[in-house]
Amino acid sequence: MSLCLDQISAGYHGGTAVHRICLTVRAGAVHALVGHNGAGKSTLLDTIAGLIRPSTGRVLLGDRDLTRLPAHRRNRSGIGYVPQGARVFASLTVAEHLAIAHRRTSGAPEGWTRQRVFDLLPRLAQRRDHRGAQLSGGEKQMLAIARALLTQPRLLLLDEPTEGLAPAVVEHIQHVVTALAADGIGILLATPQPGFAQAVADQITVLTAGRVTTRLAADTVRAAPGRLHTALAPAGPVVR
Repeated sequence: MSLCLDQISAGYHGGTAVHRICLTVRAGAVHALVGHNGAGKSTLLDTIAGLIRPSTGRVLLGDRDLTRLPAHRRNRSGIGYVPQGARVFASLTVAEHLAIAHRRTSGAPEGWTRQRVFDLLPRLAQRRDHRGAQLSGGEKQMLAIARALLTQPRLLLLDEPTEGLAPAVVEHIQHVVTALAADGIGILLATPQPGFAQAVADQITVLTAGRVTTRLAADTVRAAPGRLHTALAPAGPVVR
């Protein structure tokens, strides 16, 4: 099921942080949103998740218009969100986080279960009785991803999923993102790191000051990595 953003503008406190964004994420594909801090990446993900109401445009998931739905109804419609910084509860154990998040789909085959999450993220199985405050940064990120998967998403939003993590953990998250896309989940991830984007993405969109400035197929970027670095340079034409 594809996500389509049609002319989305949004911001905070009456301001506009992203301007007329058009973007598509196909089922089973990874779309990377790349830009420096302050480019509008988190604002756009918050808008898709329903935490901010857009001032213009539409958010479509498949043939359903979600633009006016609150965040909890967008989640039930199939949008899972892993916000920047993971945001796990310090006092709850891994098992308690997963129990709270787990949504069973009435009348449909069981999707993500706790055991399936543990198979994908075995470190969480080892840490199931540990509280959020006892987890490393990488373990918190894995828990945040697991928690989102248990809501049975068809689209997963990942906001800077590798921020501040060790290279070995980044590599593991890269594997997880690839595996989820292969399972049919559409993924939109935001990152300031061009290397991570070109490693996992099928499509890359560059945001600069809240506007789309470049769109690239990842195959093109992998063949000529300098194109993405050039696109992230301070100056450049705006793609309308």
